[in-house]
Amino acid sequence: QVQLVESGGGLVQAGGSLRLSCAASGRTFSRFTFGWFRQAPGKEREFVARISLNGIIYYADSVKGRFTISRDNVKNTVALQMNSLKPEDTAVYYCAARDGLLRPGVARGIYDYDYWGQGTQVTVSS
Repeated sequence: QVQLVESGGGLVQAGGSLRLSCAASGRTFSRFTFGWFRQAPGKEREFVARISLNGIIYYADSVKGRFTISRDNVKNTVALQMNSLKPEDTAVYYCAARDGLLRPGVARGIYDYDYWGQGTQVTVSS
């Protein structure tokens, strides 16, 4: 089992920045692929970014150039730095994980991940 706890959400004006953090515990952090997803009211949960166990990164087109995902294998955390935020970025943001050794691959779908955090609310005002 892996436990994931997100933090860092909040209210910010358009054009501002937020940094989300996901703390992982329970198993060997370095073997996991981590993803960030978001879900706006009335919409399906969507892929935002992911970082593999060896640091390969993918972003959704909607956040490319504005968001940066990173991992710290010493602190067992995954971060999502969000810059130039827009009102359409408003959503609950979720951290997700899957065992990257047992399940290698791109992993951009919600069914590609086995572990999820509870989410953190991000609200961007116009």
